[in-house]
Amino acid sequence: MVAAATPQTVYRTLLAAHGPQGWWPAETPFEVMVGAILTQNTSWRNVERALDQVRAETALNAEALLALDPARLAELLRPSGYYRVKTRRLQGFCKRYHAAGGLEPLAALATPRLREWLLATPGIGPETADDILLYAFARPVFVVDAYTRRLFSRLGLLGGDEDYETIRRWFERALPDDVALLQEYHALIVAHAKHACRARPVCSGCALRACCPSSKPTQVS
Repeated sequence: MVAAATPQTVYRTLLAAHGPQGWWPAETPFEVMVGAILTQNTSWRNVERALDQVRAETALNAEALLALDPARLAELLRPSGYYRVKTRRLQGFCKRYHAAGGLEPLAALATPRLREWLLATPGIGPETADDILLYAFARPVFVVDAYTRRLFSRLGLLGGDEDYETIRRWFERALPDDVALLQEYHALIVAHAKHACRARPVCSGCALRACCPSSKPTQVS
């Protein structure tokens, strides 16, 4: 009989299996925001390449990014994919960020208001907004991504067709308002999805196998 999983037991199991992830890798909150926009539809490795190219040419702040010619910024962002679209989105975000007064005035906003501000920015959807809230502003929100849906659907805790807000609220009710835990949890889900709970799952050796009703009897490579 497969033991039932809960959000808390999954967190503890993943932490024991993978260890602390230390995510999000960035030097400043603004860099987190830029990375969250660039990581849409690409891997973090590609985002790092794009960020390295930007740093080699200019400072990584809103004013410097706005001062760059859009065509030049697009070339620097090329490794991140969809680079022309991301150039428009990033410079659009920088304009709004600069107009709002930068980090301090935005950090003074309550979380619901700050989330509204982020979602009003073209190109920023719920997942990107919550990445920024959690990692740049240290707000206790749960980030829902495709890995979360895959893992918790296989564990039988999600039906698979819930909307983003339903899943986010479910996790936030089940977990403490602990920013460090929520940051770690998101990173652990990503790590586990890449290591074991892939599109074609590698169930052999999976730390969650004992509580996963979808686990396969043999490893799938």
